Amino acid sequence: MSSRADERHDDDVPRLADIGAAIASAVEELAVDYLVRRAADVVDAWGLVAGEDRPDLDARILRASVEARNRVTAELRVLLGEPAAAQGATPLEVVRGLPREVTRVLAASGIPAVVRDPFDERAWPDDRYELVPRSLADLGDSRLAPLHLAWGVAKAKALRERT
Repeated sequence: MSSRADERHDDDVPRLADIGAAIASAVEELAVDYLVRRAADVVDAWGLVAGEDRPDLDARILRASVEARNRVTAELRVLLGEPAAAQGATPLEVVRGLPREVTRVLAASGIPAVVRDPFDERAWPDDRYELVPRSLADLGDSRLAPLHLAWGVAKAKALRERT
């Protein structure tokens, strides 16, 4: 094989840091809307909060969603700023931590947990309201799933190049 062909291939693969930055930016942009939408679905399904109480709950959910977005985006930027070998989690693993603050608000408001699939109960025992995104695309942009795959390929390539 010629090294020229290898160089062309290398140029076609985006760098791990660039992909990580794109993922972090997308999460920063989409996380609040995702959490607010998912929490509203749960609140609406139970139908327990209405009238004067609903705007207050919606405001608390929004504040919790912003807090979650800020925390997870910061965690992502730290993770994705590390060398490939030091990245001990995937972006999706970090993003799956988004529901923590919103879950607390829903629980404190007396919203009952939803009935979940047994696999989901084992995989995400703290996800009482099914707020955990199954893929990055669940945040609202279908381009995130392939971007997460590209991150995995770029990380594998970066790790392979170390040897």
